[in-house]
Order: sequence, then structure tokens, then C-alpha cells
Amino acid sequence: MSSYDDHGWTPVCRVLDLVRESGVAVLVDGLAIAIITTHDGNIHAISNRDPFSGASVMARGIVGSRGSLPVISSPMYKQVFDLRTGQCLDDAAVRVPVHEVRVDGDTVLVRLEESCPPHHSQVSGSA
Repeated sequence: MSSYDDHGWTPVCRVLDLVRESGVAVLVDGLAIAIITTHDGNIHAISNRDPFSGASVMARGIVGSRGSLPVISSPMYKQVFDLRTGQCLDDAAVRVPVHEVRVDGDTVLVRLEESCPPHHSQVSGSA
């Protein structure tokens, strides 16, 4: 599942692959993205990179809520991030990229945030 449509949407997994209150890591154009499902079945996509540790671990974070906000806590140092905006609730200066998500039938699709340019890897020796 890695082809784009003409509007930048990339299929990343099936809805049936997701478990509520947990996440899965996917690659979209070379970027590690965490697909997170909340208790109410809403699906969010954020960067899988923890900005405090640099580790690609956000999909393994603790999913919950803070008040009415859907959040994820980093599994490394436990900072909490709003899944809708990416804003760190423990440090106003920090935000993780969030990406658009839509469901088409049984397929979850992601469109990268504009501030996250695609990362194309090139195999050595290829043109």
C-alpha cells in the first residue's frame, strides 16, 4: 500500500488492522508516521518521531485523553501530545507534525502535512 492518488493521498493500512487506543507505524514517502486510533474509533496520523528523544516510537505511546482532548503520551519521557494539532501539552514550544487522514471503504489513507516535504531515498548508483 504505497501508491499516491492525484491529490496526495497514500493508502497505508486497512481499518481492520487498527486496534482502538493504540497505534501502528507506517512509512509514507520515507517518513515514519504513527496511525493512532482513539477509544471512540477516530483515526489520527502524527509523526512517529518523538521530538524529545529523537526515537521513532510515538506509535507505541499511551493513547487517552486530557479533558476532552485526544492525546498520546510518548513512551520515552511521557510528554503528552494533542492528536488533533500535534501540540505538546507539557512544553508549548514543541509540536509534532500531524497529517490528514481519511477512510475509503476499508482503507486508511494519509496525506502529508505541507511542512513535511516528501523524503525520497535514492539507491547508490541509480539515476
